[in-house]
Amino acid sequence: MRRDTFIKTLAALAASGALPLTARAAGANIKMMIPANPGGGWDTTGRALGKAMQEAGGAASVSYDNKGGAAGAIGLAQFVNASKGDPNAMMMMGAVMLGGIITGKPPVNLSTATPLARLISEYQVFVVPAESPLKSMKEVIEQLKKDPGSVKWGGGSRGSTEHIAAAMIAREVGVDPSKINYVAFRGGGEATAAILGGNVTVGGSGYTEFGEYINTKKMRPLAVTSATRIKGVDAPTLKELGLNVVIGNWRGVYGAPGITPEQTKALIDMVVQATKTKAWAQAVETNGWTPALMTGAEFGKFVDDEFASLRAVMAKSGMI
Repeated sequence: MRRDTFIKTLAALAASGALPLTARAAGANIKMMIPANPGGGWDTTGRALGKAMQEAGGAASVSYDNKGGAAGAIGLAQFVNASKGDPNAMMMMGAVMLGGIITGKPPVNLSTATPLARLISEYQVFVVPAESPLKSMKEVIEQLKKDPGSVKWGGGSRGSTEHIAAAMIAREVGVDPSKINYVAFRGGGEATAAILGGNVTVGGSGYTEFGEYINTKKMRPLAVTSATRIKGVDAPTLKELGLNVVIGNWRGVYGAPGITPEQTKALIDMVVQATKTKAWAQAVETNGWTPALMTGAEFGKFVDDEFASLRAVMAKSGMI
């Protein structure tokens, strides 16, 4: 076959969608929906994945669309409605989105989108600004018992992991979880600014958002939600403080509704290859993430199980 004929044939196949995604993506723009404002965990993870996909050669370029609000439901709605059948569209998501769907009951949900992969997991850390008069989680709890409304808990959207953790803490110390004063923010950047500005009493999020400020002594870590202490965070677990509270966060990526099994596999392969790059390894190390790769149908079942588990925890904590 002559070279010009071969090129024309490839172009025709690409236009018709007959080529596998890996072949078409070489010159395509991967569109990444990040359903949160810049500066938070989804944003950091999504951009790290995009960089790794490019390093692995699975994508020539990646564009990002930040659409924060309602625990990711606003971005989810846009993604589901605007990306049907698009084999180059991806969306970041995670435990926070599940909690938001349970509490907010938005008109769209994850059931129509395509599960691709869980990427990482991390636990939450509660912090106060360096100048806070509260020196420990025990002092926060003492104030919470005296006057629940006086403790402003700052974090992600309603139903986020830190919101659930705050409700669990309240329940454990005999405070009505519905009485907690939780201030929700549209992204990690907004929450961080509120904590540093003293606009909330205590803030919660993953180490991704707070690591820089903890290391520079602008924030003081009080406790973590893991079963064992987190490397690099000088703070006890809530279990050490006598509270039966262990709750983790995880993040993953979905594909658009209506893509074919072949297109789904191509996207999964692209993500898996990205997690083997130096760029991804560096992001995992820098952000203190725990690799937790799970793909395809197994990931889809995991999400279904997480919905049931979170709903039970939130019901027990008086959130729903």
